[in-house]
Amino acid sequence: MPKRMRSTIRRTLVTAAAAALTAVFMTPAATQAAPQSTIRAATRAATQAAPRESRPVYSYADAVRESVWVDTGLDEDGDGRTDRVAADIVRPAEPARQGRKVPVIMDASPYYSCCGRGNESQRKTYDAQGRVVQMPLFYDNYFVPRGYAFVGVDLAGTNRSDGCVDVGGRSDVQSAKAVVDWLNGRGRAYTSRTGGTPVKAGWTNGRTGMIGKSWDGTIANGVAATGVRGLRTIVPISAISSWYDYYFAEGAPLYDGGPDELAGYVESADAQAHCAAVQRKLADGSPRSGDWTPLWTERDYVKDAAKVRASVFLVHGMQDLNVRTQHVGQWWDALARNGVERKIWLSQTGHVDPFDYRRGAWVDTLHRWFDHELLGYDNGIDREPMADIERHPDQWVTSAAWPPHGTGTAVLHPAAGSQAGVGTLGLRPAAGTESLTDDPALSETDWAAHLTTSTPEKAGFLTAPLSRGLRLAGSSTVTVTATPTTASAHLSAVLVDVGPDTIRDYADRAEGITTLTDRTCWGESTAGDSACFKETRAKTAAVGYTVVSRGWADLGHHAWPADGAPLTPGRAYTVTLDLAATDHVVPAGHRLALIVAGTDKDLIDPPSTRPTLTVDLSRTTAKVPLVGGTAAFTRATAGHRAAPQPTVLKGVPAPRLQHVPAD
Repeated sequence: MPKRMRSTIRRTLVTAAAAALTAVFMTPAATQAAPQSTIRAATRAATQAAPRESRPVYSYADAVRESVWVDTGLDEDGDGRTDRVAADIVRPAEPARQGRKVPVIMDASPYYSCCGRGNESQRKTYDAQGRVVQMPLFYDNYFVPRGYAFVGVDLAGTNRSDGCVDVGGRSDVQSAKAVVDWLNGRGRAYTSRTGGTPVKAGWTNGRTGMIGKSWDGTIANGVAATGVRGLRTIVPISAISSWYDYYFAEGAPLYDGGPDELAGYVESADAQAHCAAVQRKLADGSPRSGDWTPLWTERDYVKDAAKVRASVFLVHGMQDLNVRTQHVGQWWDALARNGVERKIWLSQTGHVDPFDYRRGAWVDTLHRWFDHELLGYDNGIDREPMADIERHPDQWVTSAAWPPHGTGTAVLHPAAGSQAGVGTLGLRPAAGTESLTDDPALSETDWAAHLTTSTPEKAGFLTAPLSRGLRLAGSSTVTVTATPTTASAHLSAVLVDVGPDTIRDYADRAEGITTLTDRTCWGESTAGDSACFKETRAKTAAVGYTVVSRGWADLGHHAWPADGAPLTPGRAYTVTLDLAATDHVVPAGHRLALIVAGTDKDLIDPPSTRPTLTVDLSRTTAKVPLVGGTAAFTRATAGHRAAPQPTVLKGVPAPRLQHVPAD
């Protein structure tokens, strides 16, 4: 059971049952105890009468559209007054007239004016009075008629808000937290950006759910990690849980820029004129050395998982190379340790919203999630399987828990084979070494394509063909002991499913989907805000191998992320690489492979030198979470041990990282 049993979960049901029982007891014969059969009948009738789904009974066309500016209490732009962030609100008019208060769904974003939201890059639009006309995405169209308010918040330094963008730091998080506080009667808001009349949120009961993809979902994580009261649930989609891990992988740089450049990408013209000091602070606090600094500590939400009061519904693409699933794994595990109520969807896509790969099921599930978490309807979603996983394009399976019960860590050992760089992977420790020379012109797709061939830039280790399927579920680690020939070295570790399959083409520009011309409608429309969106279908690729998970590290950060140092050539170093979380079945007849290499082209930056690395196989291991643990690996790899025949394997094209966590 979660540590926090929210009172709203069955409030409607309890209220209805109490009313029915009161009717039984408050009768002239109430001086004697009511028969148990009567009590049970009344309770059963109340249960059957309790609502299980919010219905579109309110007018979207007549919804109240208003904007307020919420005081954050910060002065990031240094103009001598506290910053105000714009919150655009769309809410049903009828409940307020009836004296009823509504819950809130909120998306706090830096993208509402610079870049747009969703597959069609929608931006906010306004009428002559400054009221929002188009709110991006379907949330307001669908949920406002069902009795929710939708609030779209411009993060500080973006669109119509004051302040500066600080990329996941105090100002970003406070932009949204201040709105949650205001919705719960604890904050201040005004009718204009400067001056104006104070305004209260008397139309809401304060129960708030935050949702958003990428940076938006990241802010939801950050606000939840403050423990703010009134935030009942978050739905982070493809979201960051620690900003260091967005820019670095254990010291290895993932981008050629830093958070200062990202701030400049999204900030408004006003912010560009007033926020140079904040950008300098961002640049100075995030050196490209890969060292962990206080700036990253401030932007690490995982460390504050114990403060989370909200339930969390995580959604992520397992092939997301923009916001990698390492963010999911570490956040999920931290939430689990602290008893937070959780649910998860894992797709085969890259950085894609579930509205664009599983639309009908997504809208239905999200609807029931918000009904349960914000309205307290007992619709059973909390008793359904915890995890939905896309096993093949558009083919989904569920797990009662995630990782599944019975998952255990198998410690796998690479061993040398009959040809250099093509070895075996099994349970027995092995001796010997393998050598590889970093080649920054090659990527994981080049390595995997030539797994069965000796090449100088990688070492590959394969199991025997599996006699039965082997399911990986969770986060793997690979510990490598290597001796470099130069003063700097980067390492990559990649797990590969070797065998034919058809997968989503996550390396394509659209990362696993094709956008069609037909539209489907999800909610009500107005002349300025359509609820109809272009349909999509899976974009697939036939492959001979599938990269299951990958991780990277700078060998100079082997001792501690906060303190990288030059290497001594000829000295052995040991580093553990954290691989991205996944849920993948390697089917019977396929092989599981581990690749150890240097620079992964376009996914990490190369080191300053081009080292040759000698890998000590006796001190190199992969710890892999398998359903059934070591015993499952033993059963799946028993029998045939023939070496693989040299061949070139087909995969997706080499993927490239985007440089902003955007749609």
